[in-house]
Amino acid sequence: MSLVRSLVFAVMQTVLTILFSLVAFLSFPFSAHARYRLITGYNHAVIWLARWVLGIRYVVEGREHLPNEPAVILAKHQSAWETVAFLFLFPPISPVIKQELLSVPFFGWAFRMLSPIAIDRSAGREALKQIVSQGREKLAQGFWVLVFPEGTRVAPGEKGRYGIGGGWLAAETGAPVVPVAHNAGEVWPKNAFIKRPGTVTVRIGPAIRPEGKSASDLTRAVETWIETEMARLPPAAARQ
Repeated sequence: MSLVRSLVFAVMQTVLTILFSLVAFLSFPFSAHARYRLITGYNHAVIWLARWVLGIRYVVEGREHLPNEPAVILAKHQSAWETVAFLFLFPPISPVIKQELLSVPFFGWAFRMLSPIAIDRSAGREALKQIVSQGREKLAQGFWVLVFPEGTRVAPGEKGRYGIGGGWLAAETGAPVVPVAHNAGEVWPKNAFIKRPGTVTVRIGPAIRPEGKSASDLTRAVETWIETEMARLPPAAARQ
């Protein structure tokens, strides 16, 4: 049954991706925030399909921790689920992504209209400068910035090396840092065609003010909070 559901979901998501890529293209004349509201209809639709076709639900804990001003979100990265859902679970977000994603047919074309921060990850320190320069601009426009500090998706129970890009942006701009833990990888595994029913828990931590802290300090604080909370999250399949 999971195979059949996953196949149906894949077909419907592909159709949605093509449809919204056209919507994104036509939204070019609008403002960045207007484009965002229009194009993220795709995100709502995909997560709605994930619920009713795949049986993947979600709960969000800690919304009261979100600050009133634009912030830098540093989140665990396990799955494609959070790359879709976070764009409507939080205030308008400018995600930091790999530059090559913008070349993916349909998906990448639409992503260009969402004001992402596209970086060349092979550029080393220059990539950090790109995060700060573009991130400062996005924060000034009222967008929050989403960074996955581990850089790539990691399997449940594993931990990658936390990069300092998000912490550096916060330290340079004075924007608060919001750590986020979740267990989406348990139901929507990395690079897996077959998804499993269950409930994703998204847990938002207290905002960390950057005053008096270095990029390394902020990164360590985020890493400690996220990894501690990852061990406390309920199993995704336990809350169906």
